[in-house]
Amino acid sequence: MTVGTAVKERILQLCEERAISVNMLCTISGVTQSTLNNLVNGRNNSITVATLKKLCDGFEITLGEFFSTPEFDTLEQEIR
Repeated sequence: MTVGTAVKERILQLCEERAISVNMLCTISGVTQSTLNNLVNGRNNSITVATLKKLCDGFEITLGEFFSTPEFDTLEQEIR
């Protein structure tokens, strides 16, 4: 699994846990719909820390809580 895929899956997991849509997350976090749609649809596999912080604020979690999952613990370094 790539870092981009792990981030996308974590965002979708948090939306599902909180019963909010991706569009609602855009509204409550201040991240543009196009940015978030590109991320969750796989058109963009990178995210800035500033954007991720906004999403975490929308979810009302810390960056540490966002990354505190087994998927991130087992990621391997991506060599390109």
